Amino acid sequence: MSITINARARGLVIPGIRQFSNQLVFYPDAVNLTIGQPDFPTPEPVKEAGIKAIASNQTGYSHNSGLLELRRVISDFFADQYGLDYNPETEVIVTNGASEAIDSVFRTILEEGDEVILPAPLYSGYEPIITMCGAKVVYLDTSMTQFRPSPEKLEALITDKTKAILFNYPSNPTGVTLSKEEVDELARVLERHEVFVISDEIYSENAFEGVHHSFASYTGMKDRLFLIHGLSKSHSMTGWRIGFVLGPESIMEHVVKVHIYNVVCASVPGQYAAIEALSNNRHVPGEMNVAYKKRRDFVYKRLVEMGFDVVLPKGAFYIFPSIKQFNISSLEFATRLLKEGGVAVVPGSTFTQFGEGYIRISFAYSMEVLEKGLCRMDHWLNQRKIKEVIS
Repeated sequence: MSITINARARGLVIPGIRQFSNQLVFYPDAVNLTIGQPDFPTPEPVKEAGIKAIASNQTGYSHNSGLLELRRVISDFFADQYGLDYNPETEVIVTNGASEAIDSVFRTILEEGDEVILPAPLYSGYEPIITMCGAKVVYLDTSMTQFRPSPEKLEALITDKTKAILFNYPSNPTGVTLSKEEVDELARVLERHEVFVISDEIYSENAFEGVHHSFASYTGMKDRLFLIHGLSKSHSMTGWRIGFVLGPESIMEHVVKVHIYNVVCASVPGQYAAIEALSNNRHVPGEMNVAYKKRRDFVYKRLVEMGFDVVLPKGAFYIFPSIKQFNISSLEFATRLLKEGGVAVVPGSTFTQFGEGYIRISFAYSMEVLEKGLCRMDHWLNQRKIKEVIS
C-alpha cells in the first residue's frame, strides 16, 4: 500500500497575498504594496517588557490559557473600550496570534458537513481552515452592496446546515467598517437563529472615523459568539504572535483543549510584552491611525485621479479599487503591473471569486513608498493607454 497524505491538505494552496509578495525576490526594484503589516516599530516600552521577561528567565510555559495577569488586562481592555464583560479566568484564551484563535475555534465547533457563511470578498485565511475541518463555505456576496453584508441576503443563506457565521470588520481586503445601525440589523438576524458567530475584530483599533461597534455587545447571542482579536495590527506586533479569543465559558472549556494540543501556550515573553501594550500603551493605535488616515487620503486621491472606481476605506489599512474598466482579470492586471510597472499589489481574486475585478493595495507603508508606487502605477497606466492607441 502506498503512503498518502490528507487529501484536504493536498488541496491547499499558498495564499495569493504570499504568492505575489514572494515574487518580489525576482523583482528587487519593485515597490511592494502587498503585505498588511504596519511599518511602525513595536513601541519601545513593549519591547522592553519582552526583553525584561527574557532577562529574568520568564521563558517557560504559562497557564495554557495564558498568564492570568494578561487575561485580566485583556478583560479590562474590552470592558473599558467596548463595555464588554468577560471573565478572565474562564472566558479568555491567549493564542499564538489571531490566526491560531480562529483555527482553535473552528476545530472546536465544526463537524463534517457543517456550513459556515462568510461575507465576501474577504481574507483568504478562513476558508482553508473550514475545509480542513470537513465543513463547507457558503459565501455572502457583498460586491453589489458596497462590500456591506445585506441582512436579507444573510437570512436567506441560513439553513439547518449552517453552523457558524464569520464577520471581519473593519474588513480585509476592503477597509469597510459597519455603522451601529448596520450591525444592529445584522444582529437582529443572528439573534433569531441558533448559530455560532465568530467576529474577527483584529482591526477594530484601526477604525478611522466614528466608533467601532462590536458584535460581542449584543447579549442575545453572547452565549454562542467568539470575539477574535490580537496585537499584531494595533501595536505593530505581527512577529510577536499574540492573539486572543473571548467567548462563553461553556464552550471555551473545549476551545482551550484544542488550543493546548496545538501550541500548549503562547510565547511567554510575548505575553509580558502584551501586558505592557494593553496596560500602558493603549494610545499607540490612535497615534498610528493619524499616519494611516493621511496615507489613505493620499492613495484614495491618487487612485481617483487615475480614473479608478474606489470605495473610501474607513478602517484597517487596505483600499480595494475596481479594475473592471480594463477588461482583464485581476491576476493579469497585477502580474503586468508588477512585471511592466514595477509595483506589486494583490489581485482581488485572492479574496474569493467575489473579489475578481478588484486589486488590493496596502497603505501600511510609508508615504515615500506609497508616493513612489502610485507614481509608477500612474506611469504604467499611461504607457498602457499609449500602446492601446498605437495598436
